[in-house]
Amino acid sequence: MRCMKLEVSRPKGGPITAEIDTFGGRLTSLRVDGMQLLVEHSPDSDNLRWGCYPMAPWCGRLARGRLNWTDPVDEASTVHRFPLTSPPHAIHGLVNEVEWTQIDETTIATDLADPWPFGGRVTQSFDLTAHSLTIHGEIRAGDMAMPAMFGWHPWFRKQLTRGKSATLSLIAESAYSTDDNMIPTGHLGPVPSAPWDTCMVDLLLDPVIVWGNALTLTVSSTFDHWVIYTEPEHALCVEPQSGPPNEPNSDPRVLQPGESLSGSMTLTWT
Repeated sequence: MRCMKLEVSRPKGGPITAEIDTFGGRLTSLRVDGMQLLVEHSPDSDNLRWGCYPMAPWCGRLARGRLNWTDPVDEASTVHRFPLTSPPHAIHGLVNEVEWTQIDETTIATDLADPWPFGGRVTQSFDLTAHSLTIHGEIRAGDMAMPAMFGWHPWFRKQLTRGKSATLSLIAESAYSTDDNMIPTGHLGPVPSAPWDTCMVDLLLDPVIVWGNALTLTVSSTFDHWVIYTEPEHALCVEPQSGPPNEPNSDPRVLQPGESLSGSMTLTWT
């Protein structure tokens, strides 16, 4: 593990620290007043279930690990196949288990390579202050047109070292219906009852996590789709992303050569 560490000292309270591993481009640690907010790595950790990692060139589930692609130039159709990282699907993209290059003190990047057939490049930058962490992400097409998504998958601890267990507050007007394999059908309906493994849209307020008597955390983003995952006993996930799971198949956002898709996620604590 090679870490990039950011730290902000404060006249009152403890320092704020964030650590990013260049393998996977993952935020491995976020400590506020000595409290670790993220689920940390352990020897038996599933690589998709800790820290806060980027999702690109797709987010969430890619149905059956298949990308049905029609070239915008010659209209040739091809089916591209990817490893089934969460059988029967490929999940959360291709950049959370590859090496990233540190560009400067706050920026890392990685090139999209095999098995991704289109090329392209993904970049993240990190801005830490005494009250917030903002992560900016960009995916840029190379010499070929390609479908693209971007998002983040933070794993927040339900219990910190002090305070009460986390409660999540959010108000969303709509959620995607899914089939029996958890793939969105394209239809929007009311938000189901918790616990959730649900993609929501039309949020009226930013999601807020409250650890009573310890910390309040607001998650905001320039992206407008949110996968909320509250089923685990030890963690909850509030995942901003550029579109719904399986979007490259259902309604692809196509980047032409040299075009980019970018957005940001901000964690603000009080």
